[in-house]
Amino acid sequence: MTLVLKEVQTRRDLGGFIAFPEHLYRNSPYWVHSLHSDEYDTLGDKNPALEFCERVLYLAYRDGEIVGRVAGIINHNANQRWKEEVVRFGWIDFINDLEVVRLLTDAVAAWGKARGCTKIKGPLGFSDLDKEGLLVEGFDHLSPFTVIYNYPYYGDLLEQLGFVKDADWTQKIVDIPVGDIPQMQFAPLVEQRFGLHAVTDMSMKEMGKKYGVDLFHLINTSFAELYEYSPLTDKQIESYLKVYIPILNKDFVAVIVDADDQVAGFAFCVPSLSTAFRKAKGRLFPFGFIHILRALRKNDSIDALMIGVLPQYQGKGASLLIFKYLLDSCHKYGVTRMYANPQLETNQKVQSVFDGLMETHEFQRRRSYVKAL
Repeated sequence: MTLVLKEVQTRRDLGGFIAFPEHLYRNSPYWVHSLHSDEYDTLGDKNPALEFCERVLYLAYRDGEIVGRVAGIINHNANQRWKEEVVRFGWIDFINDLEVVRLLTDAVAAWGKARGCTKIKGPLGFSDLDKEGLLVEGFDHLSPFTVIYNYPYYGDLLEQLGFVKDADWTQKIVDIPVGDIPQMQFAPLVEQRFGLHAVTDMSMKEMGKKYGVDLFHLINTSFAELYEYSPLTDKQIESYLKVYIPILNKDFVAVIVDADDQVAGFAFCVPSLSTAFRKAKGRLFPFGFIHILRALRKNDSIDALMIGVLPQYQGKGASLLIFKYLLDSCHKYGVTRMYANPQLETNQKVQSVFDGLMETHEFQRRRSYVKAL
């Protein structure tokens, strides 16, 4: 019953790292597969974040069987921005065994400490567009495909090892009203007063070509002060555009521009793909893509991936134009609910964005932990 730690060094090791959660969660009705191809791209050598990040991957074995995994990441850009020396842990999964968790987190801590780190934080990824935040409430819900799902014992074991809360995100379900929202009557006034309007006459490919890079620069600006954020580089932006443009439906991508045709706000939403990803079992081929295409074409739920507004247009109705655009599309496609992206509990502007517009209720809470080294 000896525990053994192994660093991932070969593609075969990486395959075992990626596949381990499928074994761990094989009996869970709430866990959602990640696409294997995306995981290989993110965790392998193709990730553009490796220009400014270091990473290491570990597997824990007991009697030849994988019982845990973890990634260690040092984001040098984030550390420089936030003036700290942090090693992140992410992609962490393990059986219900304190010694397994200790082995994994101690390995990341030692790797980080050898490189000058004084704290360990997580779960975090290479960037804010990776899955982050351990699930601490809402275990009896099917998770959106964009976030972490984990068993309840994860947080308990980490806390036994001295990890404490560093930040929380809440996640809400938004009920889409059948008719118009009274506040939408003010949308024309916002357009006239501030010269804002939604882009409606372009294909997704055209919007991506004209506004794509600017949208991600807006993300860098509007997310700049959020927890552990580091600006996306041009290579990261190029990579994300290649991923998102082919799958996004322009009716669920609200782009708000000003009188000079400069991006002022945006929202990226996609039809909810969790059930489709479970059916696909993490693989596009030979038949997984069929389930995903069906979910993209017909769905009563959408996932809000990102919403952002430039600081100078916050509180001036730009978000009203975003929601008017999305509400019209939801009515067109028969969408009745939206799963909002995780929102920092301390970010009052974002926490209140739906207030007075649509009914919401919190269904999950996520946490980043920290521990001094």
